[in-house]
Formats: sequence, structure tokens, C-alpha cells
Amino acid sequence: MRIELLLFSVAFAFLALILLLRLAKGPTAADRMVAGDSMDVLVCCAMVLYSLYSGRGIYLDIAIICALLGIVDTMLVGRYLEKGRWFEK
Repeated sequence: MRIELLLFSVAFAFLALILLLRLAKGPTAADRMVAGDSMDVLVCCAMVLYSLYSGRGIYLDIAIICALLGIVDTMLVGRYLEKGRWFEK
């Protein structure tokens, strides 16, 4: 069972690398934002699986913090794309 966790973790990391191409090549800013958010989710899932594989909780903590920062990043970039500014003035 432990090898399957490692294989899925590597597969998620590989999919994140493929999304990196979409992040660089995306035709619109919204496509880039979705690719970045998807990449964040995949990396967080890979860290959770690696945490289960290694038995160390520090990777789980880092994955949770990474997911929270990804949510905030998505909200800020979405607001910027919608209104043209970061914060309400």
C-alpha cells in the first residue's frame, strides 16, 4: 500500500508540471488563473499523500497552509480580473 501512495504522489506532481505549461501558455488571464489554482490543488494532494507515505505530519501542515494561501490567491486574482484592482477603494 505504501508504494501506491508514492506513485500517486509522483503522478500528481507530474500533472502539476503539465499544468505549468498551461500557466505559461494560457491564452487568457482566466486560463492562467485556473491552471495555477489546479496546480496548487494537485501539489497539496501530493503533499498529503507523501505525508501518509512518510508518516511525518509536517508535510500535512505544509499542505494545509499551501491550500489556504491558494484560496486567498485565487480570490485576490479573481477580484483583480473582475474589477481591475486588488482592494476596494
